[in-house]
Amino acid sequence: MVDFCLTILFLIVAFTGLYMHFFIPSGVPRGMYVVYMGLTKATWIWIHNKSAILMTIIVAFHLILHWRWIVCTTRNFLRREKVKTEVYESVCESE
Repeated sequence: MVDFCLTILFLIVAFTGLYMHFFIPSGVPRGMYVVYMGLTKATWIWIHNKSAILMTIIVAFHLILHWRWIVCTTRNFLRREKVKTEVYESVCESE
């Protein structure tokens, strides 16, 4: 469910960002109240910003959910010796 939400939010942020970049004039006063695809520039910016903030929060939650995997993979990648320690086995292989 978290991955699905991140995908949807990414698509919203990407679409609104690209649309604003290519079709809405830049600068604060230019085109602020002109309607683009049924929404004003202020509404496009609001949707883009709120979606990006929500996506950042869900990414942080996603990292918290997978923190054990991140730690174990990093340890495995950075480990120079071939012998597994007891701490590594208890933390990483109990999944």
